Amino acid sequence: MPAPPTTSAPVRRRPAAAPAPPQQFKVLGPVRLYRYGEEASAGSPQQRALLAVLLLRSGRTATAAELIDAVWGEDPPSQALAALRTYASRLRKVLSPGVLVSESGGYAIAVAPGSLDLEQAQHLAAEADRCRTDGKSARARMLLDKALALWDGEALAGVPGPFAEAHRARLEAWRLELREARLGLDLELGAHAEAVSELTSLTGAHPLRERLRELLMLALYRSGRQAEALAVYADTRRFLAEELGVEPGPALRELQQRILRADPELGGAADGPEAPYRAALVRPAQLPATVPDFTGRTALVDELVTLLTTEPGFLTAISGAAGIGGIGKTTLAVHVAHAARSAFPDGQLYADLQGVGPRAAEPETVLGSFLRALGTPDAQIPDSLHDRAALYRSMLDRRRVLVLLDNARDSAQVRPLLPAAPGCATLITSRVRMVDLAGAHLVDLDVLSPEEAVQFFTGIVGEERVAAEREAALDVVSACGFLPLAIRIAASRLAARRTWTVAVLAAKLADERRRLDELQAGDLAVRSSFELGYGQLEPHQARAFRLIGLADGPDISLAAAAAMLDGPPEETEDQLEALVDTGFLESAAPGRYRFHDLTRLYARACAEREAPRERDAALTRLLDFYLASAAEAYAVEHPGDRSVEHLAPTSRAAAEFSYLEDARRWLGAETEGILSCARQLAHGARLRRAIDLLWSVKDTVGVRSPRLYHETAAAAKRAAHAARDAQAEGRACAALTAVHLTAGDLRAADAEAQRALVLALAVDDPVTGAWVQYDRGVIALQEGRFPEADRCLREALSRFRADDNPFGVASALCQLSHVEAGVGNVRSAVALAEEAIERIGSEAATLALAESRYALGIALSATGRTGEALSQLDQALVIFEDCGQALGEGMVRFRRAQIQLALRAPGRAAAEAEQALAVLSRVGGDRRRADVLVVLGDAMAGQGESARARTCWAEALAVYERVRGPEGEELCRPLRERLHRAGRTAGEGAGRAAGS
Repeated sequence: MPAPPTTSAPVRRRPAAAPAPPQQFKVLGPVRLYRYGEEASAGSPQQRALLAVLLLRSGRTATAAELIDAVWGEDPPSQALAALRTYASRLRKVLSPGVLVSESGGYAIAVAPGSLDLEQAQHLAAEADRCRTDGKSARARMLLDKALALWDGEALAGVPGPFAEAHRARLEAWRLELREARLGLDLELGAHAEAVSELTSLTGAHPLRERLRELLMLALYRSGRQAEALAVYADTRRFLAEELGVEPGPALRELQQRILRADPELGGAADGPEAPYRAALVRPAQLPATVPDFTGRTALVDELVTLLTTEPGFLTAISGAAGIGGIGKTTLAVHVAHAARSAFPDGQLYADLQGVGPRAAEPETVLGSFLRALGTPDAQIPDSLHDRAALYRSMLDRRRVLVLLDNARDSAQVRPLLPAAPGCATLITSRVRMVDLAGAHLVDLDVLSPEEAVQFFTGIVGEERVAAEREAALDVVSACGFLPLAIRIAASRLAARRTWTVAVLAAKLADERRRLDELQAGDLAVRSSFELGYGQLEPHQARAFRLIGLADGPDISLAAAAAMLDGPPEETEDQLEALVDTGFLESAAPGRYRFHDLTRLYARACAEREAPRERDAALTRLLDFYLASAAEAYAVEHPGDRSVEHLAPTSRAAAEFSYLEDARRWLGAETEGILSCARQLAHGARLRRAIDLLWSVKDTVGVRSPRLYHETAAAAKRAAHAARDAQAEGRACAALTAVHLTAGDLRAADAEAQRALVLALAVDDPVTGAWVQYDRGVIALQEGRFPEADRCLREALSRFRADDNPFGVASALCQLSHVEAGVGNVRSAVALAEEAIERIGSEAATLALAESRYALGIALSATGRTGEALSQLDQALVIFEDCGQALGEGMVRFRRAQIQLALRAPGRAAAEAEQALAVLSRVGGDRRRADVLVVLGDAMAGQGESARARTCWAEALAVYERVRGPEGEELCRPLRERLHRAGRTAGEGAGRAAGS
């Protein structure tokens, strides 16, 4: 991590929550001073220069001669001393009393801790360095971001004098070092594609800085752009030879060689009345045997053993993060206890508290057992719980005993059993998280990782049988939910059946309806583990457990659960939190809950056995809740769009959205739940509602999760086709059209759109009939078929007007603006985009407004009004970023890159193009990527990076050559010419180099 400039103020440690000083100073930008948050005038440039000198001397006094030299240099004015005193007098008036001190004809400023932005940056950088050393890369990166954010342009901007000039250079060099360090952390944390844009810009501004080139090469390589990474090296080598006559340094040369060979490491004595009892104490050894095949959890075991053996009176409570039995709490605790037993020479106590059984062990009974194990005769064991606990603590005083309390019911059961002696330690296991157990170190034990699970399975079954069927073994442990108990049962069954293959076992476990029946062997059974807890639930809790388990999503929100249970949110929350406390549910996040896979299967089995009539009603209520809420969110995002009025009616109230951002947050949180619900219920009487749910979120959920959305919509389309429901199939086709358009697969989008149109016309569906014509116009527009695009969009416009849909009208006008711009009618393009914005209104930052501003930006650019164009594109970008629309964000950055290139700013164009590539990589589309690569190549050529430019053009050409017909040739021709000229120039340069 870079060190701060040595002449700057020292780093002072400050309390994290210290109040802001009444006076604050800034030098990382224009020199400014603030009093109680309000900026005060720092005066003339020379007065600011004086202030800067005093601030950067860390409270040390500067003589008048030193100050004159710092402010004016070798040619001070004749009245420099008088001017200096005047500036000091003026500063004293705006500074807090006592801040500016006069000493021996000189001056000093007493800077309060935390009042200077440079000091804050130094503190953050030092803390980041410590975090990086401790392996906390994410926090280190965040701290460096905060440090860099303190800069407001060039340090000491506008301050005259040699002192400011020298320090300005040092501070800017440090700033660059901090950016290098932060970019290095970006690469450590996997943000390779995002780092390329900034690195491209920085290498252009600092071409001789080899560390930046090294980071750029590594970022490109890790982004799958090996050719460009090698091109950066070629450009660097040529530049260094031409400018300095030297070769790249050893770090760059070594990185090039590692990239060429695809180095995989590139891609981590007793007194008192109780003395007789202590003297009689024996050394119990009650720990159960540890399992010989204990697997995984190495870091957790090491951590707990260390804490047990080093922390006086250590107390830990292990609960299951998945909230179920069989997760390995007892196995872990016993394993840890055996590993730490040498640190407890006075013995180890163990008790099964039977907290999940119908009758939990009473504390006084357990204490009686412990006292006997410690050598207390029955006649000397008191009767009351209080007296037994007191004697127990007395006998353990000044002893080192480890106590393991297994299967605790709650904290009240455990408290009397806790030793008070600092030399003792306690391990507790429980299905509930004992947050009310004071001083306890809480451990949430999760299921095994896939690698640990396969290793555990292999240890029981045997390496030879598993090695040949590793994928099947992963299927088995996945079907077991990575739950240790389930894996042990499955592996034990396979080990006992030599004729079975791993694939045979995987096939048996693939049937969810029979999986719990398969997971039993001897006296081990997953179902039995669940039944113990289920039998203790109150009736209303058991009903909630059964019904919530019917939903397919990875988790469920409180509002969705309330819909399924047909109850108020407050009552539903109480029931779900009770299930969390009993271990059957996990609180995934505030207001969200989830099941372990096997627990869900058990809940469904209970629902099928005990409440078959309620199952369908609960799932229908869930679908209606999602559809009503999604339609409401659609209406908020698409104001004036009457399409939602044509969706299937629902019987549930929607979630309430007070504003646009609220609706977007709900859609983001419910993406997987919506898709799971639609996939689960797209059949029978609920088919249309499930497909309408998909249609209403095509512009939001479809963009966030395109692959999962596509799979769900395709399955729904097949179900609609089998049911011969033309309206449902047409809307499913329309949903698929949207997802193909986003992915840039225009051929597939057009095929779905044509099928949707035929179906819509057959049943006169106003939703599909209008929007599919709109989509077909967009497809034709993107393929350069402007007459067809114009025809389709005007047909869509007519249908929107017939349905009195102002939002649809504005959307069609926006796309017609693109058509007009494409054929050169730029004035008409501007007018159409402006009309679209007027119809939509600019009060709410909707996606439609972003699309219209994007269209207007393109049209204005074509008229030469680049400043206005960039303003419109900037406003569109903010909306696209706020709602997570990667396609829109990427296309705006692409257009801004084109404009910057036209303005002869290749550095800015390259940075925008790199950002466009990073964003568009999340949505796909080779054609869009090729378009951006052309602009990036042009920008690289403009910066003299010829090798990288050729690489970009060649990659784009390979894509364009797959485009059929005249359009493909029109795209390829100029690129071939660029590559030919660049190749000829490169050859001439090589010839001159050889001749020299």
